[in-house]
Amino acid sequence: MTIQPSISRVLIVGAGIAGMQAALDIANAGYDVILVEQLPSIGGRMAQLSETFPTLDCAQCILTPRTVEVGHHEHIHLYTYSHVEAIEGELGDFRVRLRRRATYVNWDICTGCGYCQEKCPTKVSADFERQMGVRKAIYTLSPQAVPNKPVIDREHCTFFQRGKCKVCERVCPVGAIDYEQQDTIVEEQVGAIILATGYDLYDLSRMPEYGGGQVPDVIDGLAFERLLSASGPTAGKIHRPSDGRTPREVVFIQCAGSREPEKHMPYCSKVCCMYTAKQATLYRHRVHDGQAYVFYIDIRAAGKRYDEFTQRAMEDEQVVYLRGKVSRVFHAPPLAPGGVNGGGKVMVWGSDTLSGQQVQIAADLVVVAPAFLPRPETRRLAEMLALPVDGSGWLLPHDSNVRPVETVRPGVFLAGAGTGPMDIPEAVSHASGAAAQVLKLFSRWGKENEKEGQ
Repeated sequence: MTIQPSISRVLIVGAGIAGMQAALDIANAGYDVILVEQLPSIGGRMAQLSETFPTLDCAQCILTPRTVEVGHHEHIHLYTYSHVEAIEGELGDFRVRLRRRATYVNWDICTGCGYCQEKCPTKVSADFERQMGVRKAIYTLSPQAVPNKPVIDREHCTFFQRGKCKVCERVCPVGAIDYEQQDTIVEEQVGAIILATGYDLYDLSRMPEYGGGQVPDVIDGLAFERLLSASGPTAGKIHRPSDGRTPREVVFIQCAGSREPEKHMPYCSKVCCMYTAKQATLYRHRVHDGQAYVFYIDIRAAGKRYDEFTQRAMEDEQVVYLRGKVSRVFHAPPLAPGGVNGGGKVMVWGSDTLSGQQVQIAADLVVVAPAFLPRPETRRLAEMLALPVDGSGWLLPHDSNVRPVETVRPGVFLAGAGTGPMDIPEAVSHASGAAAQVLKLFSRWGKENEKEGQ
């Protein structure tokens, strides 16, 4: 089969750190990239982080230059707020149908001034902030969003729900609001595909032993990242969700939903040991007189300088590590008379298998490290492309030992945490490996066409 040079372009699904790394590697080699992201802006989970381990570098300082480069690269065609509807064809000639969701804002003329968000009267809980903060009905995910253009949340917009308001339309200085905008279908033709679909977190509501998502001062690790973040809802100050007070005792629970084949997920989520040590350290940096406790099964810190990092948390920051499982987390009665949120503690019952003692801690805040899960989009794309997944829904490579980024379908490659839990350095290197395989294909096709042209 003769492959035309025009098909030497790649579709990348997912614009987290892995998808962006693969896109930049391929685009910097001179090939076109179609980068598709379901959210209104790129950056993925890394955009929600405060610092990274083991160096405690600012996550946004690392990420923002990459998002800006992706957003302005001449060879990267960015489709945000979009998803893949169908894929047909084969290696060298995949035909892809994309659906671009209506933003109800004309991004071609929008300047990103933010005036519409400032004046919008409707506030709703923000998914990006993990419900730790609020956003408006017209919003961008973060101040560093790329593209920095807002979308209207139709389900919470007063105009769409009640037929009145239109404040954003009245205040927009360039007339960018378009309530009549519809979804659009875009068709693209590519020679290869990289799936970089990322991960979700196991929902606390599925873990009744940890309060089942009903105790306000029991949050997941990503929510705690938003409290730590300088661009988060509390500007980096640690406040309890229930009453806004600074927690003096914080309990971190590892392996929550991981390594529990009887009730939850059977696998290790791999990065929880490290980000828990990071969060406990950062908590001590923010609250100097605070005490952090970590319940763990065992510590898996196998990366470069990872073990030293966890040791520093124990020795330098006096984080108390308790080897054992937590059996129950529940809300204790309020300590202040008559106040629902008047100082009530969160009781943590667990065990310390090293001392053989039962442990009870009256904590101000509990941070749970839940299992990583594949996104629902991952299984949908796997079915669309006839790719195998494991019992938990993670994408399976052709051979995890020697072909870790290839799939059973020629021309389709894998990048990042869609294949299973991994930290940022591993996701980046995995993505570069996928990009290298695509570039190898494109280089071969180019040489074949040169020979045919001679």
